[in-house]
Amino acid sequence: MIKIILKRGREESLMRFHPWVFSGAIADVQGNPSEGDLVAVHAADGGLLAYGHYQIGSIAVRVLSFDDSALRPDFWEVMLSRALQVRIDCGLHGSAMTNCYRLVHGEGDNLPGLIIDYYDGVCVMQAHSVGMFRAKKQISDALQKVYGESLKAVYDKSSGTAPYKAGLELIDGYMYRHPEFRDDEQVVVENGQKFLVNWTEGQKTGFFLDQRDNRALVGSLSRGRNVLNLFCYTGGFSIYALANGALHVDSVDSSRKAMMMVDRNVELNGFDPSLHTSLCCDAIDYLRDVPEGKYDLMIVDPPAFAKHRGALKNALRAYQRLNAAAISKVAPGGFVFTYSCSQVVDKEAFALAVFSAAAQCGRSVRILDRLNQPCDHSVNIYHPEGEYLKGLLLYVE
Repeated sequence: MIKIILKRGREESLMRFHPWVFSGAIADVQGNPSEGDLVAVHAADGGLLAYGHYQIGSIAVRVLSFDDSALRPDFWEVMLSRALQVRIDCGLHGSAMTNCYRLVHGEGDNLPGLIIDYYDGVCVMQAHSVGMFRAKKQISDALQKVYGESLKAVYDKSSGTAPYKAGLELIDGYMYRHPEFRDDEQVVVENGQKFLVNWTEGQKTGFFLDQRDNRALVGSLSRGRNVLNLFCYTGGFSIYALANGALHVDSVDSSRKAMMMVDRNVELNGFDPSLHTSLCCDAIDYLRDVPEGKYDLMIVDPPAFAKHRGALKNALRAYQRLNAAAISKVAPGGFVFTYSCSQVVDKEAFALAVFSAAAQCGRSVRILDRLNQPCDHSVNIYHPEGEYLKGLLLYVE
């Protein structure tokens, strides 16, 4: 097996179980690895530290195990079984109220570079590394063993996530499909609310599962309020607001496909269509033109403004402008739920951007809650970078 030899003193992060080896920590590579190969990582004194996928870039190795378990033939089945057990213990798998969840959250489940979302028997996987992309057949086979006859399909949707420069054949498609299952979308249930999920045409894996708990919180505060859901995608927050007695909900997104799905979800749940309006337009432009006081609950959940550190400053300015607009327009006594899903924007930086927005508006603003990702988007305690979703619940006077 190819050996990665670290510089003296650079083994400390692996001794603390951090799952990345940076290229600058490497003293020597014994062999000629191809991207995605399983390699052994050794300290300068020759001691074995870990096994992981080799890749070209600043992160040179993504660690799969700190022992020899990555070499065993049942590795994928064992790791996926462990991930499923966590979801069982959290009350997600087997629940009558929720039949969709994230099964694998990369480093949070000790499988860096891999995402798998579960939609009532359908597993949608995304490989974010060459190693995981090359292992997708083994992963699909292991999923069939773990879920057994209840598995309807395994769909690979890695074309938008795997490194495109690696010469991979990035074509999305089914790795496994039960002969009786022919759909590309289906209805799932989350906290008793129904949603259509289309994994072939929808964003990411088809639905944003990371906002499940936050959607429930929005629902608990929606009764008797006029609600604005900005960057609504398929209307997750909107459905919870309607289900919990909102006076009216306006859903805004620039994607016409998404807005069509919002309307289908409103109909699917049996809501009075007069209580909801779909607006296909730019969310920032819409917010700018909204009369002050029209809404007393707003959800501001934009896509990632910064996908790398070079975009951080511009992203923070964008968060400040967006939140200033929301805080200035919400009615007195109103709630603003505001989020960032940019991994490079940490909690402190995001809170500071929102603070600056509030100060700019000159209104009295309280932080009622600090919001984050749910238990199926777990964070490896040795990899705090996995805590990407952060949010604030604001009360504006």
